[in-house]
Amino acid sequence: MAERVEGSVAEGENTIEERHVGAMWELEQKLDQPMDEEANKLKNMYREKGLSMLMLLRLSFQSLGIVYGDLGTSPLYVFYNTFPDGISDSEDVIGALSLIIYSLLLIPLIKYVIIVCKANDNGQGGTLAIYSLLCRHAKVKLIPNQQRSDEDLTTYSRTLLPEGSFAAKTKKWLESKESRKRALLFIVLLGTCMMIGDGILTPAISVLSATGGIKVISPKMSSDVVVLVSIIILIVLFSMQHYGTDKVGWLFAPIVFIWFLFIGATGMYNICKHDTSVLKAFSPTYIYLYFKKRGLDGWISLGGILLSITGTEALYADIAYFPLLAIQLAFTFFVFPCLLLAYCGQAAYLVNNKDHYKDAFYASMPGTAVVLVMLATTLLMILIMLLVWRCHWILVLTFAVLTLVPEFSYFSAVIWKINQGGWVPLIIAAISLLVMSVWHYATVKKYEFEVHSKVSMSWILGLGPSLGLVRVPGIGLVYTELASGVPHIFSHFITNLPAIHSVVVFVCVKYLPVYTVPEEERFLVKRIGPQTFRMFRCIARYGYKDLHRKDDDFENKLLNNLFSFIRIETMMEPGSNSSTYSSAYSLNHTQESRDELIHNNNHHHNSNNNNIDEFSSMVDYTVSTLDTIVPADNRMSFSQNNTVEEEEDELQYLKTCKESGVVHIMGNTVVKARNGSWLPKKIAIDYVYAFLAKICRENSVILHVPHETLLNVGQVFYV
Repeated sequence: MAERVEGSVAEGENTIEERHVGAMWELEQKLDQPMDEEANKLKNMYREKGLSMLMLLRLSFQSLGIVYGDLGTSPLYVFYNTFPDGISDSEDVIGALSLIIYSLLLIPLIKYVIIVCKANDNGQGGTLAIYSLLCRHAKVKLIPNQQRSDEDLTTYSRTLLPEGSFAAKTKKWLESKESRKRALLFIVLLGTCMMIGDGILTPAISVLSATGGIKVISPKMSSDVVVLVSIIILIVLFSMQHYGTDKVGWLFAPIVFIWFLFIGATGMYNICKHDTSVLKAFSPTYIYLYFKKRGLDGWISLGGILLSITGTEALYADIAYFPLLAIQLAFTFFVFPCLLLAYCGQAAYLVNNKDHYKDAFYASMPGTAVVLVMLATTLLMILIMLLVWRCHWILVLTFAVLTLVPEFSYFSAVIWKINQGGWVPLIIAAISLLVMSVWHYATVKKYEFEVHSKVSMSWILGLGPSLGLVRVPGIGLVYTELASGVPHIFSHFITNLPAIHSVVVFVCVKYLPVYTVPEEERFLVKRIGPQTFRMFRCIARYGYKDLHRKDDDFENKLLNNLFSFIRIETMMEPGSNSSTYSSAYSLNHTQESRDELIHNNNHHHNSNNNNIDEFSSMVDYTVSTLDTIVPADNRMSFSQNNTVEEEEDELQYLKTCKESGVVHIMGNTVVKARNGSWLPKKIAIDYVYAFLAKICRENSVILHVPHETLLNVGQVFYV
């Protein structure tokens, strides 16, 4: 009987405890809710302005000077790199021409201009734009900081997938394992790094090939003179970049326009004069005959054919500067026909002049990184067609076959030419990939550290309006990567300096998978806790193409949005926030809570020298004081000073605090490899990442925080 009574008592205690924990969890959610309501207030309707036909033609013309320079210079060196040892049979020229024709048809025209360019992020192109689209349609980000309020941005477009569809199953498969997310990110970084490697060499190759024509007129001229002329041209070209896309586009558009007209007209002339039979290359039969006759040599020659489509990925990346329709018109009706005429004309000339295969060309490196960028784009486009466009799997399979077969063929061919210079862009890309991977790894680990070590909002409010500290005049902006909760640097700060400003704003600078965030939707502001606490949260949202300019007054913009929030809150819900919650506590209990925080922080400092898994030691105090705050039906008077504060006009109070001074409190986290880590990890974290963190601009510099108002809170994190 006694055992039965003891069991009933134990069960009752467990039920009460469970209810208590549940009530505390519900209270925690109420204290620090997501900013969905604030985001909805900022949401605006956005419609792209229509363009007249005249304006469209004008932009199509201007795009010639920006987008098609690399594609336009490809005829200078394609045939020479296809037949580096000379031409033995005129039928080989016809076969190579057929490969060029269908390469231009399948990859630049069908794949990029018609299909891939439509997968743009509100006009932004490139592998990062594709990744941002995927991040919005599937939970594939390795830093899980997505919020429902992000979806209310006007630039945050996404579509919902029907349950049970093939796209929904693909999405679930992609989200189910971290390894798949990492593989996706690796493909994106690989494509980006290959684009960098190719972009470094492409201008030099194009200009060298163009100036190499000087030697046709003066064969005795040394190559050193050609190189010197090329260097001068490159210096002039790059020195004009700072004038902006508009001016550069108008300057070079007439030049490129004349160039395409010239190579197109010359090609037509050569076809008519030398051999019109080259037009039979439009039959794909000659591709089969070309490989059948040349065998392995024909396969290796694909490395030269590949040069005819270099610049295609740049075409996709440059769609940010012009409307998609303008680029499609320019390529389809002008660039593409001129390129076909140019290559057909060269082939007609070479059929009758086989010994002149390199007269007008300058030797160049094989452009290797290009085909890897194309492969990465194709793999990402398959996911876009499934998750974003919701295409039928047959269409997706057709696209994959038509693009992957030629691209893998080119890839297998350029591998044979890596030792002829193709290793240069690969080395550049590998270094870039290493830098990006190390930086991303450390960033993810720092974010996990922030999440696991954050302080419970219930505990903070349990300290009362004074937070158990001395509240000094002024505004303290506490920067954190968290969009909810209290960052560890705040608890670290108040345990070492028992004073805090009259107004505290937790600032989260957040980068979203969108190309830009409109200025009027940049800031989200929310009050934390009762009005007497004077605590707020502000999320500053940026896209991947948003720049922090020197003329951007981040501090004033943030405070102006805070003042606007107070005005709107006063008009919409007068007096409601000040009486929502209050704290039942005593000064002795507050001091005990703060002493416990100091004890736990010191305990963590002593024990966090080996393993990241010891996060539990630093978050013990987040649970221990949950019972210090309870809902109250009636407002409680904390002190005479607090009562006076509540009666003041809050907006004027905030302005007075601003005049007293604004201090930016930022965490200066040093990341180190823990003891016992394997050697590559130590090198990556202690040397590579440490060097990158040292040479990169700090957040205080990016946000243009005045040095005299900056307060760094240092902490060491072992990963």
